[in-house]
Amino acid sequence: MNDVLRLENISKTYGKDGTAAVPVLKDLNLRVGAGEVVALVAPSGAGKSTLLHIAGLLDTPDSGRVLLKGRDLTGLSDKLRTAARREELGFVYQFHHLLPEFTAEENIVLPQLANGVSEKISKERARDLLGRVGLTHRADHRPAQLSGGEQQRVAFCRALANGPALLLADEPTGNLDPGTSDRVFDVLVSLVRETGLAALIATHNLQLAERMDRIIRLGEGARAEM
Repeated sequence: MNDVLRLENISKTYGKDGTAAVPVLKDLNLRVGAGEVVALVAPSGAGKSTLLHIAGLLDTPDSGRVLLKGRDLTGLSDKLRTAARREELGFVYQFHHLLPEFTAEENIVLPQLANGVSEKISKERARDLLGRVGLTHRADHRPAQLSGGEQQRVAFCRALANGPALLLADEPTGNLDPGTSDRVFDVLVSLVRETGLAALIATHNLQLAERMDRIIRLGEGARAEM
């Protein structure tokens, strides 16, 4: 399996210049391969969000390397990190964060336009993704007209709009009821399998975690070899 994401010897400490230094990650090693869905399970304060932020190039480690498709992205400039996030990474959060004034289709089109894709191709891509998640008939509806599960499925489509290599999800079903959570999770896994991207999904739902390919568990002062 080809590694899409590889974190090598990642360490991160907050407040290290003061008297209340808090080591969050220590010598962490992690990999996620193409077409693989990996669960990240951690108690509060164990470094889950920090790990996702480092993997997503939103934060930098104190030491170690972040490699995406074999390319070391650790020391990139802010401009190049932004470009890498836009082109190679997709993000899904517990709350969908859809733009309320735009339709489902428009929410998926906008990140493509920002990435230089033509309006025609952007709309075709949006319709294709909505079809994959069973929402073609909701393309012209605004978020307020969609159920929670539908909104989150649109958020998945938006995250995949630019064809990323890696999907990072932070509690993507955390605000949904159990039945809807299961259905939305099935859609997410199906999208990952179809597109062949890698997915790292943080969740407190152990039942969902056990349905993924692997589980990575973090503890306090997290150190993982996966």
